[in-house]
Amino acid sequence: MTYKKISMSRIFKISALWASFVILFIFSISCASEKVDSPPKGNLMPAKAIEEVLKEHTKELMSIPGVVGMGQGLCDDKPCIKVFVVKETPGVDQKIPRILEGYPVVIEETGEIRPLPKSKTDK
Repeated sequence: MTYKKISMSRIFKISALWASFVILFIFSISCASEKVDSPPKGNLMPAKAIEEVLKEHTKELMSIPGVVGMGQGLCDDKPCIKVFVVKETPGVDQKIPRILEGYPVVIEETGEIRPLPKSKTDK
């Protein structure tokens, strides 16, 4: 029985060709399983303005014990809802949603908020 010598460069070319086929096959399967009509997940725009969302949810969020205020802000240069609490605790964290109608919600511990006393110059 005689064996034909195969050079290392030929083995490398054959291996690279098979690897290319395998990668192409896996890629085509993963693309085929994606829904064509589904919107991109990371770039969804909220349906309502942040002011409207705040107005609709202020009463329910302010009724959570420990919540002392709400507002809008920027988180990673994008609009977000900020919920201000006296003290951030696991109990308060569980009651506040992480997203409201497409806007991220951030909890900020502020301590108790009290109005300043009136000064004599205030009228």
